[in-house]
Amino acid sequence: MSEIVLITGGSGGIGRATAARLSASGKKVVLLARDRVRLEESSSRLGGLPFFAADVLDPEALGAAVDGIEAEYGPIGGLVHAVGSIVLKPLHALSLDEWRTTYEINVTSAFLVLKAVLPRMMRRKRGAVVLFSSVAASTGMPNHEAIASAKAAIEGLVRSAAIGYARYGIRVNGVAPALTKTELSKNLWSTEAAAAASAALHPLGRLGEPDDVAAAAAYLVSDDAAWVTGQVLGVDGGLGTGSPPPRVRV
Repeated sequence: MSEIVLITGGSGGIGRATAARLSASGKKVVLLARDRVRLEESSSRLGGLPFFAADVLDPEALGAAVDGIEAEYGPIGGLVHAVGSIVLKPLHALSLDEWRTTYEINVTSAFLVLKAVLPRMMRRKRGAVVLFSSVAASTGMPNHEAIASAKAAIEGLVRSAAIGYARYGIRVNGVAPALTKTELSKNLWSTEAAAAASAALHPLGRLGEPDDVAAAAAYLVSDDAAWVTGQVLGVDGGLGTGSPPPRVRV
């Protein structure tokens, strides 16, 4: 059986956009997320892509899902882990539960998914993994303490795992987006005024679309990136590089 690309968080905007890109390029794609209803909707929108419902924070359910996926659809050659969350509060206003949940969803989920998938790739001596960071991990922003530190942990995981598993032919890379127009972030751009204010922070003058981020993830998991590992690719409209220049009339 030919290899597949597993997309965890496949019912979300970036996961779905990545699935669409990879599927259009001829890759076999399987979606995984915890919400079966949303998975069914995503699968339908993507022409009936196969999917499994499981909570990536439940090691037993995740392991059973990965077993079932490989038995039914083939070995996992690529992994795009598109599970994440957003919490924007100053540190002093964060509850301990919010802090812990941010790390659980963003960091622990990546650990558990890698733990379930990497041994299978190691046996086959090949594989490609893409994790998601954020521009906030390397660019100071107010009210981002929880998510910025969790995503910085993801970047450390990318670099360490890339070196640790290179001898098995496994590549590990990351994508660090800025604000992207997905359902998860909708409260940050849902009004015209909020969208305009956020867009103005980016040197390229607009917010990201899911396909902007998906293009980077699809590249990194593909053979076109066969000599790329341990990298975190910023897809952020220039926000991670610097502030936009003042807009002047000419």
